[in-house]
Amino acid sequence: MKMILLLLTLLVSHPALAENRLLAIHLHPRTDGATLELRLEAPMDAAQVQTFQLVDPPQLILDLPMTAASEAVSRSLAGSGLVKRIQLASDDERLRLQVALKQAAIHALRAEEDRLLVELVLQPAPDPAALQGISLQRGALGEARLSVELGSSEQTVQVRQLGGRLIADISGATVPLPLRRQVQTGQLGTPVTQYSALPHQEGARLVLEMQGQWRYHAYQSRRRLVIDVLPVSSGGGAGAGLQEGKTYGGHRLSLNFQNIEVRTALQVLAEHSGVNIVASDTVTGQLSLRLKDLPWDQVLDLILQARGLEMRRHGEVLWIAPRDEMLARERLELEQKAMIADLEPLHAESFQLNYQRADTLRKALGIGEDGSTQANRRNALLSRRGSAMIDSHTNQLLVTDTLAVLANVRKLIERIDVASRQVLIEARIVEADDSFSRNLGVKLGLAATKRGAAIGNGYAAIGEQSGQTPATPDLYLREPALNLRSESLGGAAPGSFAFTLFNAAAQRFLNIELSALEADGRGKIVSSPRLITADQQVALIEQGEKIPYQQAAGNGSTATAFKKANLKLEVTPQITPDGNVILEVDVNKDSRGSVTPGGLAINTKHIKTKVQVEDGGTVVIGGIYTQTDNDHETRVPLLGDIPVLGALFRSQSKVRDKTELLIFLTPRIAAAPRPY
Repeated sequence: MKMILLLLTLLVSHPALAENRLLAIHLHPRTDGATLELRLEAPMDAAQVQTFQLVDPPQLILDLPMTAASEAVSRSLAGSGLVKRIQLASDDERLRLQVALKQAAIHALRAEEDRLLVELVLQPAPDPAALQGISLQRGALGEARLSVELGSSEQTVQVRQLGGRLIADISGATVPLPLRRQVQTGQLGTPVTQYSALPHQEGARLVLEMQGQWRYHAYQSRRRLVIDVLPVSSGGGAGAGLQEGKTYGGHRLSLNFQNIEVRTALQVLAEHSGVNIVASDTVTGQLSLRLKDLPWDQVLDLILQARGLEMRRHGEVLWIAPRDEMLARERLELEQKAMIADLEPLHAESFQLNYQRADTLRKALGIGEDGSTQANRRNALLSRRGSAMIDSHTNQLLVTDTLAVLANVRKLIERIDVASRQVLIEARIVEADDSFSRNLGVKLGLAATKRGAAIGNGYAAIGEQSGQTPATPDLYLREPALNLRSESLGGAAPGSFAFTLFNAAAQRFLNIELSALEADGRGKIVSSPRLITADQQVALIEQGEKIPYQQAAGNGSTATAFKKANLKLEVTPQITPDGNVILEVDVNKDSRGSVTPGGLAINTKHIKTKVQVEDGGTVVIGGIYTQTDNDHETRVPLLGDIPVLGALFRSQSKVRDKTELLIFLTPRIAAAPRPY
């Protein structure tokens, strides 16, 4: 009885131990064939289900704790879509579902009401063009070795030096997301401070940031690219003496020798570092060393400096010899190469240029304008016996020289004969105008008549202006004594209201005319010139009118000349290696102005600047904001200051004008044309 109560207590306090039921299994493949939904009719929390996958053969294992299969569920079910077959197995603790898959798939598990949903998605195949890995290691002599695992052995690599950077372009390669990052390597003590990988055009680009003086060599072996960057001393020798600012990272050691042979000291360093060292027979002499806890490569530099030795690296071997012997050997090798070049047979090869004009290679090849070989060939690519001919009709270059020179010409053409990338530049010139004007004025006249005389300022008789005979010849109306009428605005005459007051005998007249005019205007002009041009090529687009004017032509005659009033956009784009665009912009926005005694004026708005913008970004390169406030009042002294009635002796004008000019630029890099 106590045991039964204990079991009931456990079931109540731990509801998860109660047995669940798997009522049904449903497969719902999607139409694309790469996705499938597996529905398990079992009330259970998804967090309680344990899942794992097997690779060969691909399987998905689901363990449902404290669950039993209903009698209606078969122990072996046929699959559909990605699923081959489902098998069920159970014990006292769990129910296991073994889902055999046709291909490797990614699964996601979630609970929904009284069912478990397992979504299977076909795992995408690895990209054969993607880079597999990038690593950088420090060598024994402080050099940096960058190893890149390519996606295919058919991917070609071009490595070049650009200032303090080393750039490697891999055509046809892609960079997976985990490799798109900047890696800081300054702590390794090599010339490489950081490297990064990023997509570029139709391939991948590796950028190595450098420090100090360095040289490099690169080679590709099937799917592996290796770039070695070696530090170079200021004297030109690799490792010759202590280098200012050089960092050492070799294994540390301590030496304490009195009168030890130099060759023996070099052997100790070779055994300690594991580097292959070959010393010349002329390396002799002794030295005393007392060094404590120094990198072995620094110890090697100290020995070389103390005994006047030079070091050269050939692959994995360090060759050490006296400085004079090293220089003499190198001089002899150069002289032998020059002699061989003078005796080497010449070969002819023609090069077809697709994107560049053959005339652009004249200076590099040392060819004159007349096709002859230039006398000064210091900067020429051809040898002394070489010659070249340019065919402008077919845009071909025919070079006759040694095989080594032909190879250099071929590399040069591969670098420069490429399609220029194009940039679409769109400019928006926005001009906004907000103006308000108000004019208030008055005309005031006063006249009195007497028999045979008139008091006034030369009035015309009533009806005289209309051609009628006045009824009373002695009664005259004269011009207004006060004329402060409001001015017109924009060619529109002001509105007016007039009335005349006279006495009962019609002998005194008071003529009052009030005029007022108000103008309110808002306008916006948007000009949007756009053009497309090649990288680092000047482009110009303009639209407008030419305004004629007369100018003196001599001998008292005049001639007609023209002034431009147009919209002009002149731009020179430059695409940077990181995908931004540097724009050198010159924008003009001219319009017809007012007429002056000297001729027609031109309203000019001009901006010239140089700015860097990201691809597809928009930048405001300039803006001009102008606000004009003008209040003008004309009045009769003393009378204009009278309260209320003084308004009859004043004329007022008010002007509020706001103008704003903004210029927006948006560059977009267009895809380079494919070679035909």
